[in-house]
Amino acid sequence: MKLAARLSDFWARHAGDNSSLVTGRAVHRLMRPLSQPRELDPALIWSSAALLLMGLVMVFSASIATAEGSRMFGHQPAYFLIRHAVFLTIGLIAGVMVFQIPMRAWQEMAPLLFIAGVVLLLIVLIPHVGRDVNGARRWLPLGVVNLQPSELMKLFAALYAADYTARKLPLMGSFKQGFLPMAGVILFVGFLLLKEPDFGAFVVITAIAFGVLFLGGINVRLFALLAVVAAVGFVLLITFSEYRRQRILGFMDPWQDAYGKGYQLSHALIAFGRGEWFGVGLGGSIEKLFYLPEAHTDFLLAVIAEELGFAGVVTVIVLFAILIQRAFAIGRQAVVLERNYAALVAQGIAIWFGVQSFINMGVNMGLLPTKGLTLPMMSFGGSGILANCVAIAILLRIDWENRQIMRGGKA
Repeated sequence: MKLAARLSDFWARHAGDNSSLVTGRAVHRLMRPLSQPRELDPALIWSSAALLLMGLVMVFSASIATAEGSRMFGHQPAYFLIRHAVFLTIGLIAGVMVFQIPMRAWQEMAPLLFIAGVVLLLIVLIPHVGRDVNGARRWLPLGVVNLQPSELMKLFAALYAADYTARKLPLMGSFKQGFLPMAGVILFVGFLLLKEPDFGAFVVITAIAFGVLFLGGINVRLFALLAVVAAVGFVLLITFSEYRRQRILGFMDPWQDAYGKGYQLSHALIAFGRGEWFGVGLGGSIEKLFYLPEAHTDFLLAVIAEELGFAGVVTVIVLFAILIQRAFAIGRQAVVLERNYAALVAQGIAIWFGVQSFINMGVNMGLLPTKGLTLPMMSFGGSGILANCVAIAILLRIDWENRQIMRGGKA
């Protein structure tokens, strides 16, 4: 107010007959807020939009040769582009609808959604019902599209783990009442996923569930014990599974059997090598010409590396880093507002995107053994895009409710 009075005196001495008008304007500018509070987090919106749009472009580039050269796809170069665009449209429409649902309703529905996900995982294992592709039965045929229940289960696991933890916060230090029930449920889900088999989805869902438990305050000793048991369990799963052992061997030295166990990884590494700093140019990849399998799904990052180079890969990593950081920040703000369920959901989604993107990138770069995990928000796949768009919409809903409460309103 003292500064405003000084401005008023200054303009009264120097502005002549128009002093009162100018003074009023100056004081109004001074007292007016610099900007109106935003309704939603712009960094989350723009990073998500950039990943989705970049994914659309790169899926077209990575799939054009496969689509044009296959009778199965009608020799149509834009086959995967059109389908991906349709999936993206459906995902965005679903996201708009999901945004209208308050978080208290999601908490009420969480157990039912989780049960529905388990039922879908059971149905997909029924002979002649689930669809087999490359030796894995992970899809339910629904006419023109296929539903992959494991993609939806990642979202349902985040919602249910957050609800379970929020309800049992006082019991998180108890092995019998806090940890054991969730562990039993996740092991059952893991058993179903390994029957498909879908080891990658099992790793991601386990990380989501127990990551949420850890953030919810589970006893540190229990969590350390869980980490040891999980590590031993994964080693045993690899040891007693022939095809997983072969993947590990191919990962250790892909060049030893570049036409067999190390085929995918060796061609992914060739793609990274060809890309150098700025790539060979959009559409100029050679590895996507029937050399690199699953170029538009699991190995999309390798095509990005070849066509856009180191700069393109860093751009993707930065966009994911922004998205994940904003998800954790939204969760942290919900904690401050004592919205425990919303906070855990946001953090669970952040863990989901973080773990899955890290594994996919690690596989593409030869840092991790090959797994059937897509790059979230970017790779081709209707179920994945739908689940990702719904997850982003839930994050935006949590952020919107946080801002409404901070303004003194109701969520």
